[in-house]
Amino acid sequence: MAEVEAASGTTGAAGERDTWTSNRGFILAAIGSAVGLGNIWRFPGVAYESGGGAFLIPYLIALVTAGIPILFLDYAIGHRFRAAPPLAFRRLFRKAEALGWFQIGILFVISCYYAVIIAWSLSFFYFSFGTKWGDDTAAFFTDEYLHLPKEVGVSSDLVAGVAWPLAAVWVAIVVVLALGVSKGIEKLNVIGIPLLVLGFGALVIRSVTLPGASDGLNALFTPDWAALRDLNVWIAAYSQIFFSMSIAFGIMIAYASFQRRKANMTSSGLVVGFANSSFEILAGIGVFSALGFLAHQQGIAVDELEGISGPILSFVTFPAVISQMPGSALFGALFFGSLVIAGFTSLISLVLGVSVALQEKFGLTQRTAALTVGIVCGAVSFGLFSTATGLYTLDTVDQFANNIGIVASAIAMCVLVEFTFRNNGGWASRSIDELRGHLNAVSTFRVGAWWVPLIGLYAPVFLGIMLIEKLRTLIRDGYEGEPTWFVGVFGWGTVGLIAVIAIVGTLFPWKGRDDPQFKAWPDVRPVVAAKKGAEQ
Repeated sequence: MAEVEAASGTTGAAGERDTWTSNRGFILAAIGSAVGLGNIWRFPGVAYESGGGAFLIPYLIALVTAGIPILFLDYAIGHRFRAAPPLAFRRLFRKAEALGWFQIGILFVISCYYAVIIAWSLSFFYFSFGTKWGDDTAAFFTDEYLHLPKEVGVSSDLVAGVAWPLAAVWVAIVVVLALGVSKGIEKLNVIGIPLLVLGFGALVIRSVTLPGASDGLNALFTPDWAALRDLNVWIAAYSQIFFSMSIAFGIMIAYASFQRRKANMTSSGLVVGFANSSFEILAGIGVFSALGFLAHQQGIAVDELEGISGPILSFVTFPAVISQMPGSALFGALFFGSLVIAGFTSLISLVLGVSVALQEKFGLTQRTAALTVGIVCGAVSFGLFSTATGLYTLDTVDQFANNIGIVASAIAMCVLVEFTFRNNGGWASRSIDELRGHLNAVSTFRVGAWWVPLIGLYAPVFLGIMLIEKLRTLIRDGYEGEPTWFVGVFGWGTVGLIAVIAIVGTLFPWKGRDDPQFKAWPDVRPVVAAKKGAEQ
């Protein structure tokens, strides 16, 4: 057994596959992955533009009907088959390996540009001491810091202010990955997540006490009930839950694969899901309290402010808020420090999925895989996203990787487990039934029959509507008025690259060991059924 495990490159000192040292460590790491930049800069703006307080209704429905059920599915696949997506799907259904590599392609693409946003956050953490962005925060971010040209295009001019912190980010990523799951990633999150909660919580408390904060909160939470009749509001709710929880593109499969056999998977999933949503609501309160203060200082209404979501909120609007706050350096450090921690704990989960997949496919050691992934991803980060036109490229790649790549991955995964059949030790069933049985055998919160139609019917149908609507819009209108060639290269080209990674990754022969007898947990359902029969 030790020999087989060692070949995977994911071993601990005793030859066993590395695991989380405790369920708390796993939960904190999963929360660290889910709570990222999108929680802070995306949710408040989406909620505000999609019905305010009324948006919480479709948001919570999306959490219960798609977010948590698909999170359970990720956990079930990762824990049952003890592998990153390619090998996990290969063990589920041999021809499904390509779906695993499709997910790895998504992780690779997102990792490359996500690191750059953390580099921006590191820079602005430094700039917050002395509010070095000055009075015109928009000009500082786009002109002085990014050197962004007015026309959308491609530049080879490296921006030194982005490149140096970006190099530090990738060095830190390689070091943490080389330390492994228990000694590196778990310790990072055990320290980082409490710091994030404390730091961002202090910022929120200060924000709600500022003059005008109530105006911002009223703008965010005043319900527009008519918005509930708009399909786009429901799509926005499902999109937000979907993208913020790190589900259906391999992260949680990889994380769950390092759980011990006796792991309470579903209860952990509930904690992670509701912790993620709680942090988003907390972020909404903090951000709109600050926006209310800014509007109060400028003598305008909150709805007259510009830049209430995305990078502009974080690197233009919030610096303007911080500049007018008493103790600006402290609260600037808290805000951008929170962005760094939230971003880094999410980035490490993205890169881990790619690293472990390479370990398992090619028999690499943990450190070799970490260094390889760090070098390749870092090179792409520098070449595409730390140049003068990096913001344009990043925005376009992000749009297509998330709204097409991840949604397509989720649909394929749900359909796969619903319509494939397995026969393990005489126990023949659909894969979804096997996975449900596995979750119930290792967890205290039992997954009922309701889970099957949610995964097999409801989720893929609604996600299919989302995907079709997004494709129709992008094909008809393009993206953000960008040139057709630019969208073709960096938008549709991103989807094509992910597909190529799926094909090439599948075609390479397995050089690592793939022995389910040692690497996948045995099917526990026959044992559970026999035990119940004996009790009766």
